[in-house]
Amino acid sequence: MVHHADLDFDVTTGLRFHTFEILLSLGIKGAVALLVGPPVLAIIRFEVLLNGTAMFNHGNVRMPAPLDRLLRWIVVTPDMHRVHHSVVASETNSNFGFNLPWWDYLLGTYRDQPAEGHEEMTIGLLQFRDERRVERLHGMLLLSFTGGLGDYPIGRRNTR
Repeated sequence: MVHHADLDFDVTTGLRFHTFEILLSLGIKGAVALLVGPPVLAIIRFEVLLNGTAMFNHGNVRMPAPLDRLLRWIVVTPDMHRVHHSVVASETNSNFGFNLPWWDYLLGTYRDQPAEGHEEMTIGLLQFRDERRVERLHGMLLLSFTGGLGDYPIGRRNTR
C-alpha cells in the first residue's frame, strides 16, 4: 500500500516501501543467499541492478514513442509500468514487471496504454487521496494499519 498510495509517479515511488515489507524481503533474500551461497559480488550486482531498474521504470520520464516501443521488448519502461499504478483495477492488475517485460507478455498481464492516456490517468489508491497522509513518513507507515483495504485492486479479478 505504501508503494501504490503515492499520488505522483516518479523515481521516489520506486523507493517507497513499508519497513515491514523491506524487512520481510531482506529475510527472504538472506535465506535464499544462505541456501544457494552466491558470491557476495553477485548479491551486490543483483541489488544494484534491482534498485537501478526500479528507479528507472518509476522515473517520470518521457521517451519518444518509437524508442519506448522498442525498449519494451527488453526492459520495463516508465510508461509501461506507470499503467500498473493507475486507480483503475484492470490497469493496476497489469504490467507487474519492474525489470523484464516478458512475464507480463507470457502471462497475459501486459497492457499497452491506460484507457484515459498517461496525462489524464489517476495514480495512487482511491481510499488515500489526502496528500498529508500519503506523503509524510508517519502517515505512510500507518497506512497498512489504519487505512483498511478499501478498493485496493491488486490481485482482484473484478474490473471497473
